[in-house]
Amino acid sequence: MRDKREFYNMLMDIEGKDSSEYARLVGDFDFSRFVLKISQVPAESSTSPALFIVRVPQIIAGFPPHYFDTPVRRTALEDFLTRKVADQIDTLAQYNEEGISRRHLSVAMPGQKILPRTSMLVTEEYVEARIYVMLPQRDGRVDGERVRDIFFEELASVVNASLVYCNLDERELTAFVNSMEDADQIRQTLSMRGLLGFVADGSMLARMGNTDFPDYEAVTPLRVDSDIQVEMEVPNGGTIKGLGIPAGLTLILGDSYSGRIDLMKALAAGIYNHIPGDGRELAVTVPDAVSVAAEPGRSVQKVDVSLFIKEMEAGSQPAEFSTAEAEPSASQAAGVMEALEIGARAFLFDESTSAAAFLTRDTRLSSLMPEAERRIAPLAQRARHMVDDLGVSIVVAGAASVAEFIPVADTILRIDEYAVYDVTQAAKALDPAQFQIEEDPNPPDFAQERNRWVVPSSIDSSKGTDDQHIVAESIELLRFGRGLINLQNITQMADKHQTATIGLILYYARLRYMDESRPLREVMDLIDRDLGTEGLEVLSRDLRGDLARPRRYEIAAALNRLSSLRVSHIES
Repeated sequence: MRDKREFYNMLMDIEGKDSSEYARLVGDFDFSRFVLKISQVPAESSTSPALFIVRVPQIIAGFPPHYFDTPVRRTALEDFLTRKVADQIDTLAQYNEEGISRRHLSVAMPGQKILPRTSMLVTEEYVEARIYVMLPQRDGRVDGERVRDIFFEELASVVNASLVYCNLDERELTAFVNSMEDADQIRQTLSMRGLLGFVADGSMLARMGNTDFPDYEAVTPLRVDSDIQVEMEVPNGGTIKGLGIPAGLTLILGDSYSGRIDLMKALAAGIYNHIPGDGRELAVTVPDAVSVAAEPGRSVQKVDVSLFIKEMEAGSQPAEFSTAEAEPSASQAAGVMEALEIGARAFLFDESTSAAAFLTRDTRLSSLMPEAERRIAPLAQRARHMVDDLGVSIVVAGAASVAEFIPVADTILRIDEYAVYDVTQAAKALDPAQFQIEEDPNPPDFAQERNRWVVPSSIDSSKGTDDQHIVAESIELLRFGRGLINLQNITQMADKHQTATIGLILYYARLRYMDESRPLREVMDLIDRDLGTEGLEVLSRDLRGDLARPRRYEIAAALNRLSSLRVSHIES
């Protein structure tokens, strides 16, 4: 292995030459306290950053094994170190007179959620940071002075400040790792306790507008009535009291300003762990809970929505519903059935993001609209059967259009000014005739499997001469080949890096598992297996530092919204 002196001499040799000479830097270099690994330099280095691997031996990094002795603690440590690298890079950034930063180093910065990523790797032998470097140029030529600063000053500063245990705040690191371990312990306990979710008393649920960041100016901690508090034992925080959302069918009553929407968003986000200070550190949900919203205008391909829609316009069959632009209630029905198809065990519905016709039917208008009863079976009519026959759990929240759930709900909660109470007995004591929904005399077979096989040729990521045109334009928009996948209503996405990873997974699945007929659920099972055993590295021939692991439900959601998707429909 060459040393840093040879690397310095190479920089001196290429100074002022054409930027293509940066390719000579490929190789491994020993910088004494870390090893710099450069596998390739992009030909368009003036616009595309190069991925550099900075590997610090544990004899120098010095992280005690108890910080990464379990997968959960390892993920927490890697996430913490990624944030520290990003902070140090930001500290080193140079700003011009307009206040715009000129930074040549970057790392795939996480948001509020903690999940497995490729930006950092911690092992017993080393700590590895994957840092992107925009190689400096001046008029298309190597800027030798600036590049020497990057490698011999800035990288060394990043390593010392971010990747060496003795230079970090031990209490901050310990609190970060322990917080994630406690949340994960609660998540593992939920099913055994007969719960779908748990939100600790005192959690701060309000967010800033549509962002994922806490709204500290509107801080109202969640308060849980003492009569319904449940206790959770966690390894680091002792006994935690809070709101337990029981399995079964739960109804949450509250207007739009009561804290109901924030509570439902916290439950939806509870599939992830959150960083300390987020306010939702101990808002935890079972990992297979899916929040389903109405998506008017989305495409649907041969989804069996007969559970909710019994008759459609001429030429359309509910058992094989396809459309280029679904109306709101049909789109939400399709979303439920697509999630059931790949194994979802819990569902979250909020009035604010649902189609009114999907949730309930106003029985007061039955005599004026008798055809509605014949054509549509709303969730209020199906929820009890779904819970009893399919074994799923459902949470429905709202105020104006959820009364018909009262007779069939197992638990009814009320939230007002972020205070939660159990009103099950009071609600059940009301006259059921005023909101009783009529039973369906001919309910469908709820236990019937509804499998779809993907037509492989419909998963095409190519565009022009590029066979892998996959670009995450934002957390909500994924460019896949010539198509654009809109994930705006998939509210459980974590960040843009996860969106990009989903695109690579679709490409990987097409190449590896769609050369023969397989049901969609089996494809998701195989992907979960590969990501669990081989990690995110399996998705790309080249090392990546910007991937974040998604759930199978978001992967399938993206696939189902690919406009070119074609499936064959086979019933078991």
